[in-house]
Amino acid sequence: MKRSAKIYVADNDGLVGREIFAELKRAGYEYLLGEQDSPKVADAVEVDEYFARNLPGYVFLIGGRTGGIMANQRYPADLMRDNLLVNCHVLESAHRHGVQKLLYLASSCVYPKFSEQPMKVEYLTTGKLEPTNEPYAIAKLAGLFLCGAYRRQFGTQMITAIPANVFGPGDDFSPEDSHVIGALMRRMHEAKTRGDDHVEIWGSGLPRREFIFSQDLAQACLFLMDVYDGAEPINIGVGCDWSIREIAEMIRDVVGYTGELTFDQSKPDGMPAKLLDSSHLAQMGWKPRTSIRPALTLTYEWFLKHCCAAKGKEDDREIL
Repeated sequence: MKRSAKIYVADNDGLVGREIFAELKRAGYEYLLGEQDSPKVADAVEVDEYFARNLPGYVFLIGGRTGGIMANQRYPADLMRDNLLVNCHVLESAHRHGVQKLLYLASSCVYPKFSEQPMKVEYLTTGKLEPTNEPYAIAKLAGLFLCGAYRRQFGTQMITAIPANVFGPGDDFSPEDSHVIGALMRRMHEAKTRGDDHVEIWGSGLPRREFIFSQDLAQACLFLMDVYDGAEPINIGVGCDWSIREIAEMIRDVVGYTGELTFDQSKPDGMPAKLLDSSHLAQMGWKPRTSIRPALTLTYEWFLKHCCAAKGKEDDREIL
């Protein structure tokens, strides 16, 4: 990408998009679209008018609304519909208005529930999806296939990637929509503040997850936009995973909570394991820079500075 190229970051969620903007600025890119004036990405008219008016050369399509197990159970139709609409509108407008290259980010939940580990791209669609997030996963999987269809029919330069579970400063810490790290960090902080003797965690604590720091993911996205042109999806991971119990214990240490962790096994676990085979990305020369503990610390510091400071001024439910 030339430093003067028009670059549009389409992100309805925020965390990954903000980091991509920050990384683009650090790299010296001059013409960034979508940070202040982004259209509603689920609205076909707004999206197409935005592309027609700005004519971006490169697009990072992060996607629509997302959430953890609770959000997927409560809003399956919202999550599926929003992401399907975002995919259709952004990809069609990118093709129609001559975008030079687009990177689409899917999600590791597009792999089958009982996929062999680590998960390789050839395992996609070889088994049933995890029921707790199936509607969302189908929408993200549809985006992968739609990019491939545009490549085959029109030759549009669209590449796709599948990231591990992402977290970092600016994450969603809300009770309903947060993912595992944001949810556990908030709950342990509140338990510490109240002096609670235990924190209850959904599931058995046994499922294993791979986590990637948001800044590392943003750097990987820029790397792929510069060096990768293939039709096959690329996994973006760190090469190791942790059980939910292990992650919870690390978060407890970072937060400084001294109470007990209990696990409610009547609640769903989700997929038993999600470790990506990111060997293709590693062979191209990319690797993550941030290990898990300092990344958790940076995330908690952001939470303390932004969420807790605001909590004193407004109602907790409105802020978090």
